[in-house]
Order: sequence, then C-alpha cells, then structure tokens
Amino acid sequence: MRILIQRCLESSVKVDNKIVGSIEGGLVLFVCFRKEDNDKDIDYMINKIINLRIFEDETGIMNKSILEVQKEILSISQFTLYAETKKGNRPSYINSLNGSEAIKLYNLFNEKLSEYLNVETGMFGTDMKVNVINDGPVSIILESR
Repeated sequence: MRILIQRCLESSVKVDNKIVGSIEGGLVLFVCFRKEDNDKDIDYMINKIINLRIFEDETGIMNKSILEVQKEILSISQFTLYAETKKGNRPSYINSLNGSEAIKLYNLFNEKLSEYLNVETGMFGTDMKVNVINDGPVSIILESR
C-alpha cells in the first residue's frame, strides 16, 4: 500500500464538473493498493496517518498530528502510484491491484479512517479533477511494506 500525503489549506475533488468531496484543511491522501495488501496494511497506514506529526505547534515546529489539530481528510484513489517506469517510456501498472479488489480495500480504508476524523472521498475509478492548495508544501510518501 502506498499513500502520497499532502498537507493542505483546502482541497476539493470534482467528477463531471460537480464537487463530490471537499475539506477546509488537513490532509489529501492519494491512495494505491497492490496485490499483497490486506487489512494489516490498512491498519498500519491509518495509525501512521493519524499520528504523523506534520502540523505546526505554537512555536512553528511540525510537532502535531491531524488528531491534535482536528482537521479533515480528503481520500483519493490513485492506482498510478505503483507505476513501473524502469523499462521504456510508457508506465506499466502491473503492480497496482485490479479495480474490483482495490475498491474493497479502498472502501475499508476510508471506513476505518473515518472512525477517527471526517473523511471526504472522490469517486473510485472515475476521471477526477483534484484541487489542492498545498500548505508548506508538505508532501510525504508512506509505504506499508
């Protein structure tokens, strides 16, 4: 499981020119699964995300988690995060989990994550337009393995 985290001031996602998810501030998560991923990977990643100290404290140091600052999450499925680019110029997505299996893990991930914070989502498997106003910018890649 691979997640690109971006700290944001605000973010939204549109499908067919209609906003389907938006947050006022917090984290945008671009989420990708591979064939080996399971519930344990999801639990590991959620624990990392909610405890990652990437928000500034009173002294301006990144020392607070999203739980402490009570911000929101926008979760976007993005199978291209496992693109293989070593050979040739056309990315291969053979390492990404197929859509019918990935949607199950993606839904489970969002369901479990929403036990801690408000989670907005895009629409799995659709063409999405994601608007992110980065804060910092702070972008971090997390891997479950």
